[in-house]
Amino acid sequence: MKTIAEIRKDGYLKRLLLLSIPIVLSNLISQLQMVIDRIFLGNYNDLYLSALGNAMTPMWTTMSFCFSLATGASILVSQAVGAKNEDQIEEYVGALVKWNNVIPVFLFFFWLFGSEFVFTLMGVSENLMPMCVTYSRFYAPVFLLCGAGGAMTVILQTSNYTVPLVIYGVVRSALNIVLDYVLIFGKFGFPEWGIKGAAIETAIAEFIGAFVGIALVLFNKKLKTRPSLQGIWRAKLKPYIISAKLGLNTALEDFAWNIGNLVLIVILNTISEKAAGIYSIIFSIEILAVVFVGGVGGGTMTLTSESTGKRDVRQYRGITRCAYGVCLVVTVITLVACIVAPEQIIGMFTKDNETITTSGIFLLCMSINLFSKSGNIIVGNAIRGSGNTKWMFCTQVFGTCFVISLGCLFVFVLKLGILGVFLAVLLDEFVRILINLWKYFRIVGNANSDSPEWREHKENLRDDKTKSGGICA
Repeated sequence: MKTIAEIRKDGYLKRLLLLSIPIVLSNLISQLQMVIDRIFLGNYNDLYLSALGNAMTPMWTTMSFCFSLATGASILVSQAVGAKNEDQIEEYVGALVKWNNVIPVFLFFFWLFGSEFVFTLMGVSENLMPMCVTYSRFYAPVFLLCGAGGAMTVILQTSNYTVPLVIYGVVRSALNIVLDYVLIFGKFGFPEWGIKGAAIETAIAEFIGAFVGIALVLFNKKLKTRPSLQGIWRAKLKPYIISAKLGLNTALEDFAWNIGNLVLIVILNTISEKAAGIYSIIFSIEILAVVFVGGVGGGTMTLTSESTGKRDVRQYRGITRCAYGVCLVVTVITLVACIVAPEQIIGMFTKDNETITTSGIFLLCMSINLFSKSGNIIVGNAIRGSGNTKWMFCTQVFGTCFVISLGCLFVFVLKLGILGVFLAVLLDEFVRILINLWKYFRIVGNANSDSPEWREHKENLRDDKTKSGGICA
């Protein structure tokens, strides 16, 4: 085990933090905005929280699919950066910018006109249905930004310069919070729109923030992986398909996770109308810690991908260790806060005394679960950085089946109610971190032994015709 002095000497922690902190801040700002959104809606009408939970779960499932497709480009570009292959960098990023908008346009029309069908399948009650449909239709234009947003994030992360993400996040979230107050409650002469106002203001803020973010990318000279206009114009579809194929595993992984979450919402809807709202509250609190871990995970994937490109096993291992160590600190802080002040935390989201007094146990389950979830995020991104995205998809498919089975067992057979759902999630994350750690140590072991897989991967990076190789031990 390395000492703190040795870690500082390697410089892994500094590189990781310089790349990850702006991502963390951007994500944290966005999630704080979403938390405030929920606080406003929960104080306006308790049922709005259940409506928002039901509406956003399937919408985010499809939206995360779009963002995850860009993961393949991020991995391949970072590996090309490590291998110093500038031609591949231009080829992949140019294709991403040009072709990454097709699926989001389709999803815009789907959610604009087809949301009621989805909510019917979810078992949303007649009381909540109009709220969910209204929110989804006014939120749908945000999907049109997913393609450009994914490409912008890849360029910034692979350039190891993510500061513009913070500026973009501040602008978007500040507008969101101000418009939240105005359009939900009907201030300054505007109509009192409730949940409809929450969707409208989110769409407005997202579009203005997107224009700011794109401008920051276009006029920033520090971005070494930004493609030229000529490179975008000449970009062929094939490099995008190659990167999307690699990213598809991550997209399907996220889709599988969200499907599991969606089924858990359906299970919660069978308990009571408020159950999904309580789950949404706990999820909103958890996400504040998860966005930090996720930001560090994004930096981990970028830097381990570079390590793979230049065959630096020491950096690959060191980055992963540093990342999980940082996330453990955040997890412990979250656990302490949830033990010390559970009612105060939950009380920010609802005025319902019964919810406030009975949800402390759910908050404790969530904070304990963060130890395993952090491990899955960090180790999972290291495995993706090796070029193997299929493994995480396979373990997530298992996890989705596992968590749904446990949820049904605990709720319908053992009659544990809402607690059964949280226990199912906790056990799922714990089992998967054991599986993923086994895979990670196998990758490191094969790399240390200079395995045929490692040597083959470097040859693939040099071969323009074979661009999706990795350390698939």
